[in-house]
Amino acid sequence: MRTIELLGCDEQAVRASMRVVARISPSDLALATPCAEWDLGALLAHMTVQHRGFAAAAAGRGGDPEVWRAGTPSVDAYLRSADEVIAAFAAHDNDFLLPEITARPVPRRMAIGFHLVDYVVHGWDVATALGLGYDLPTEVLAAALPIAEAVPEGSTAFAAPLPDPGGSTFDRILTRLGRSVGPRG
Repeated sequence: MRTIELLGCDEQAVRASMRVVARISPSDLALATPCAEWDLGALLAHMTVQHRGFAAAAAGRGGDPEVWRAGTPSVDAYLRSADEVIAAFAAHDNDFLLPEITARPVPRRMAIGFHLVDYVVHGWDVATALGLGYDLPTEVLAAALPIAEAVPEGSTAFAAPLPDPGGSTFDRILTRLGRSVGPRG
């Protein structure tokens, strides 16, 4: 897959996450999520700071620890950060410094792939916490699957893989990254 196509898939995943995040109300922030250690507020804060960090990394500022510090969860902050990362990915063509992953620069295409998988999964996490269905276009899932399959077992980025359900591409991504899947509406 070419980088331009990967960018389009990442943008689709981010925009899908924006649609579900926009449905969060303040009373929802305490809801449990599929991320065992995070309630919805903590997940939202994580997603926001990851957008900001990746946007900064695309612009050559990923080594600044301040861009990776989570703030107070806010739907508005999330939506702004999502727009920021989409714009930054489109505007810059350099390697990324992603200190949470490695001390060495990460090739742009690989960094965008990391981001894509994160928002495929975390968009589903938010929708699941809210009791909503969540689907993504076939091309987004097809782009995300080989990246998810390449995440090493024992990685601290996601929960341990669950047995492959042999189901849909989305189910395979989710279980590979430690999510228990059930019917989605």
